[in-house]
Amino acid sequence: MSASETLTPETLTIDGFKVPIRGERNLLEVIRKAHIELPTFCYHSELSIYGACRLCVVEVEGRGMIAACSTLPEPGMRVRTQTGPVRELRKVNLELLLASGDHDCPTCGKSGSCKLQSLAQRLGVDKVRFNAPRETKPLDTSSHGLVRDPNKCVLCGDCVRVCQEIQGLGVLDFTRRGSQVTVTPAFDKAMADVECVQCGQCAAVCPTGAITVKQDVDAVH
Repeated sequence: MSASETLTPETLTIDGFKVPIRGERNLLEVIRKAHIELPTFCYHSELSIYGACRLCVVEVEGRGMIAACSTLPEPGMRVRTQTGPVRELRKVNLELLLASGDHDCPTCGKSGSCKLQSLAQRLGVDKVRFNAPRETKPLDTSSHGLVRDPNKCVLCGDCVRVCQEIQGLGVLDFTRRGSQVTVTPAFDKAMADVECVQCGQCAAVCPTGAITVKQDVDAVH
């Protein structure tokens, strides 16, 4: 064993307990190592860090509220994960996600396996105090294997990153700016008109019903 391996690791404090830092790429990984489960929505350990949803927000002494997934762990940090203000901010952030799309669970084919729905139940969010204006966009059913419903998209970027970083295709991307930002194939093309290989990775990581695998019953309808 080398001398470096015998050195006492540097630590930070999470909810009053000292936790060693051993090369984790973000604060979220250190927190989970301490068996403290934080809600996450847009985070996937195999993808680049985006930090869009801010459901993994924690309170760091001297720095205020920050997203754990996009924060590097530093020795001496004092982190609190379950304070009243932290819990309330998570609920507000979840409400904003729910307000950003058409999330009518009883009519959605992903009801029961939807991450957004699951988090709403877990965090006790049963109503939304915000009402974001939005236009109803047409479904894209042109693909042989996928259905894209832009009305359910919450701009988490999971489909964009998995298509670019895992599949190396980049079929989907963010377009437009400001409040008009949307996720779509290039030049607003239909899924059937781009180089999609029907791998289904985008549907697998999509946390809502924005991209789903086409079922046999869809062909009947």
